[in-house]
Amino acid sequence: MLSIVLVLVLASGVIELIIGNYFYDYVIKNDAKDFIPQGVSLDTENPNYEALNWYKNEVKKTLWTQESTDGLLLKSDYLENHSEKTVIIAHGYMGSRQDMGLYARMFYDLGYNVLLPDARGHGESEGDYVGFGWAERKDYQLWINQVIQKKGSDSKIILFGVSMGAATVMMTAGEKLPSQVKGVIEDCGYTTAKEELAYQQRQMFPKIPAIVSIPITSLVTKFRAGYFLGEADALQAVQKSRLPILFIHGTQDHFVPTSMGKRLYAAAKGNNSHNHLFLVSGAEHGEALKKDKSGYYQEVETFLFSIKL
Repeated sequence: MLSIVLVLVLASGVIELIIGNYFYDYVIKNDAKDFIPQGVSLDTENPNYEALNWYKNEVKKTLWTQESTDGLLLKSDYLENHSEKTVIIAHGYMGSRQDMGLYARMFYDLGYNVLLPDARGHGESEGDYVGFGWAERKDYQLWINQVIQKKGSDSKIILFGVSMGAATVMMTAGEKLPSQVKGVIEDCGYTTAKEELAYQQRQMFPKIPAIVSIPITSLVTKFRAGYFLGEADALQAVQKSRLPILFIHGTQDHFVPTSMGKRLYAAAKGNNSHNHLFLVSGAEHGEALKKDKSGYYQEVETFLFSIKL
């Protein structure tokens, strides 16, 4: 009888490890994902063609590099606008800096220098896993320091991100940052990697209970990438941060549910009088700027003006 129990326990453990490694490879390893669109098409029929083409082919870009604390070569485009104000823009999951032309143009037109890193494991930056903002927060601290070193101690820095990039800048905001960092704008970021992955699993693999798969995937992630999924916690970060934060979310976001954006704002609301939530009616995930360009621009400008930038 004891031998049967041992066999069942071992078999259960093997099955759990198989599931954990499967989900690690499916979500966290930085292979191309069939459930994520690859890149932004530069099509003249695209209503945003002008801004995308401006970033890709017209504006002068300088390559900046950075070595991460764990030895990865990270790359970034820098757009000089002869200003003391600089925005650091963080792209989304399985994206790259090439996807962020719309946002680069918006901030450039507002008078900002623009720094657009490729997150570790994305674009031209080294790395073989996705950190969901937790590992990346340290990388963005290094980018902040490089801006200050190159542009001077009178720099005024804004952190901006979309989706996973939004989670990244929120987690960065939870760290002790130089006084030159003046604020954060996050667009459709998630509360925690654990909650987001559990939510996605229920949509994509409803027959596999997240209560089983997420903990074992987190354990596999710790062994293979060095962090637990529960550590990637933007909710806790914004609770700690005293920086002003503009939260943006679409009301029809079914990838990172709108409720997450509301919870993030609620967690940070009392920390700074300039914190604000902007909900874009009818916008799906990452589509707020495209859905309401004028409203988006106005909210961003109003927020920056309110913090004297």
